[in-house]
Amino acid sequence: MNEAIRIIGIDPGLRQTGWGVVENLGNSLHFVASGTVTSDAKMNLASRLCQLHEGLAQVLHLYQPHEAAVEQTFVNKNAAATLKLGQARGIAMLVPARAGLPVSEYAPNAVKKAVIGAGHGDKHQIKLMVGMLLPKAQFDSDDAADALAIAICHIHSRGARELEKRAAL
Repeated sequence: MNEAIRIIGIDPGLRQTGWGVVENLGNSLHFVASGTVTSDAKMNLASRLCQLHEGLAQVLHLYQPHEAAVEQTFVNKNAAATLKLGQARGIAMLVPARAGLPVSEYAPNAVKKAVIGAGHGDKHQIKLMVGMLLPKAQFDSDDAADALAIAICHIHSRGARELEKRAAL
């Protein structure tokens, strides 16, 4: 019999890092939890990164996921903002890696395609589809909804990789 696999999706951000935990058993998805880790904008960068690290470490300890999925950084016109986002993303990858979890990365367009069926879409569409795929889902921010979408994307991608492995045997 298959065992449920628990995935944490992480949507990194310096102000707010969204997280969402989803369980997958066979073809079914189950909402476990979601939320947002925030940092204090009045603090220096190193202290804010520590806040994100501590918050994510608590989430991993509490929900005990088996694997992690993190959204890749997109480059925007503001180089300083992109660099800060990259540092927050480093924390989002470091915490699960230090906990011994395999960490996968997904481009924002891949996440949207997996959840809403197209590589482009807005926050409202993502929230709507996450709600349809996970009817019991509750999220306190767009970032938490995005994190659930990242976890769903990973589950779909993971399933495709498993099918490829079986076909190769």
